[in-house]
Amino acid sequence: MASSPSHEFGQIIGDLLEEIMGPQLQDFCDQRGLYLDKKGERGAARAGKKVSWQDKFGNDHDLDFVIEQGGTKDKRGRPLAFIEAAWRRYTKHSRNKAQEIQGALLPIAERHAWDKPFLGAILAGVFTEGSLTQMRSSGFEVVLFPYNSVVEAFASIGINAAFDEGTPDADFKKVIRKIEALTSQQRATVKQHLVHGNQKLLDRFFAGLQSTLDRKVARVIVIPLHGHQNEFTSITKAVSFIQGYDEATPQFGVFREYEVIVRYSHGDKIEAIFKDKQQTLEFLNYVSGTETA
Repeated sequence: MASSPSHEFGQIIGDLLEEIMGPQLQDFCDQRGLYLDKKGERGAARAGKKVSWQDKFGNDHDLDFVIEQGGTKDKRGRPLAFIEAAWRRYTKHSRNKAQEIQGALLPIAERHAWDKPFLGAILAGVFTEGSLTQMRSSGFEVVLFPYNSVVEAFASIGINAAFDEGTPDADFKKVIRKIEALTSQQRATVKQHLVHGNQKLLDRFFAGLQSTLDRKVARVIVIPLHGHQNEFTSITKAVSFIQGYDEATPQFGVFREYEVIVRYSHGDKIEAIFKDKQQTLEFLNYVSGTETA
């Protein structure tokens, strides 16, 4: 089935977003000795041209950008950031796209909870404030290239890329053919216009990325939990036990588990519970970036 002009245009914008963000992310990673994985051939670390990571349920997801610590062309590293790019023209589709991105990245992040990866979304077009708030409340750093800035970028080289649901497919296809015929210099002009018009938004996005990836451990809290197991056949009896429990008198009982909280300089935290010393030490060594002895 042939793609609709709207779908083709979405692919064009998606490619532009990747071309804009790719070099900036690469510079960011080069300054920190990190590996940026993006679409295209890589090496022995993965097959094919797609960047694919598995979530906690065992499902594979194709992604746009992944920043890795210790990664090379032939070895996958620890994931420090997952970043997706997307375009939507109409608000009626924006929440679905936001949920789609969340549905892919959040379970991947949960699988790599010890890394507490940065989650980013590079969006363009029209997204409702509700869909943006939904993503940000889930821990995403979001940058949105507004629809008008996209139209203005193409207008800078003489192409009217404005359209709506009433635009005839024939007219839309003519515009797409013009875009596909752009010279490398014209395409560069469009990208420069998009970046210049949205520089403050990009700066804020990279500030968030920097805050996460340059974070330092500020505090580590270790709570060894001891206590006898108390079982009750009703809520009332459990309430009575708690009301009568003497918190001031140590009652260690048997060891239960270690609760560990790692707080970072920028506000993030990782919480984990372990049943023995070795698991706890493995976690702390992993978070510190060292190999477990």
